Amino acid sequence: MDMSSLLKQAQNFQQRLKQLQDELATKTVTSSVGGGMVSVTVNGRHELLAIRIEKEIINPADPGMLEDMILSAVNDAMRKAQEMAQAEMGQLTGGLQIPGLF
Repeated sequence: MDMSSLLKQAQNFQQRLKQLQDELATKTVTSSVGGGMVSVTVNGRHELLAIRIEKEIINPADPGMLEDMILSAVNDAMRKAQEMAQAEMGQLTGGLQIPGLF
């Protein structure tokens, strides 16, 4: 394999990686906790897009419960987004785990 071919492959991989990152920005995952009382949506780039809180769950006397539910939903959604990104990356790399890509 010559350097020209290797450079072309690297450039092709870089373009496909950029396309994948752009696609992940449009894909979303949602996590709900408390029987759907708190829901959050994140995209494949780990950006928090939406938080929905049912008014029935808001209790001024116990803000800690709502805070815990939000944290739980966000952490679960971020985990799902990471799994989605890894699955998409696995298709690009043929299952090869490349540190630092996602």
